[in-house]
Amino acid sequence: MNQNTEAEILAMIQDPATRDTGFLLLMNTYQKQLYWHIRRLVVCHEDAEDILQETFILVYNHIATFKGESRLYTWLYRIATNECNRHFRNKDFRLKREELLTEHTSELAVGPELENSEDIIRKFQQAILLLPNKQRIVFNLRYYDELSYEDIAQILQTSVGTLRTSYHFAFEKIKKYLVDHD
Repeated sequence: MNQNTEAEILAMIQDPATRDTGFLLLMNTYQKQLYWHIRRLVVCHEDAEDILQETFILVYNHIATFKGESRLYTWLYRIATNECNRHFRNKDFRLKREELLTEHTSELAVGPELENSEDIIRKFQQAILLLPNKQRIVFNLRYYDELSYEDIAQILQTSVGTLRTSYHFAFEKIKKYLVDHD
C-alpha cells in the first residue's frame, strides 16, 4: 500500500464523520496480510482469528495514539506481533509446539498442486515452528511477508543488525533441520 492511501485512511479515521468508514477501509486493506502473518506464527486458524480480532480492537481503541513516526502497516504489524507474543505467554505456547507440529502444520501446506512436495513443506513448517519465538517472527516477516529489515526493525523495535543476525541463525537452523530430517 502506498503512503497516500495510508494518509487517506488516517484522515478518514481522524474525522468523526468518516471514522467508521475509514476503519472498515483499514480492515479491508490489511486484514488478509495480518491474518497470514499471525497464522504463520500461531499456526492454529482459530487462534489466528482471535488474535486478528484483538489486533483490530486495539487498533480501533488506540488509533489516536498513532503518531505517524512509522508507516501505518508497520504499526499494525507491531500490534499483531505483540498480540502473538502475548498469546505465546498466556497459552504456554512452548508446550503446545509438539501438538501443533503434528496436528496443524499440514493446514499450512501450499496446496494440492504441490502434493509431491507436501513432505518437504511440512518439514519446512516444522523447522520454522521449532525456532525460538523471536527468530520465528523475524524469519516469517522477512521470508513470507518480504519486509525490509528497516520495516521489521520498526515493527520489533530493534536494530537492523540484530535482525540480520536473527534471520541468519533462523535460516541456518532451518537448513540444519531439513538436512537432519531428510
